[in-house]
Amino acid sequence: MAPDACWLGSIVPKRHARRSVTRVLLKRQIRAAMARHADTLAPGLWVVRLRAPFVPAQYPSAASDALRLAAHHELEQLFGRARRA
Repeated sequence: MAPDACWLGSIVPKRHARRSVTRVLLKRQIRAAMARHADTLAPGLWVVRLRAPFVPAQYPSAASDALRLAAHHELEQLFGRARRA
């Protein structure tokens, strides 16, 4: 039986985001993006997995605006493609 709502699973591997604060921030960003787009997505099970690393040298702080903006931009693109598919 298919779900009648959007269910979310998120995977942020330790090898791609070494610091736990970075992983937590990314998971929060994923949940917020899903909440923004849930009404435009088809009901079902949705899994978001980080495929590329966030390099600590480029984003020195997990609370940096650069990391938040990069994650936000990438998630908006991802959910935009999912909506169109």
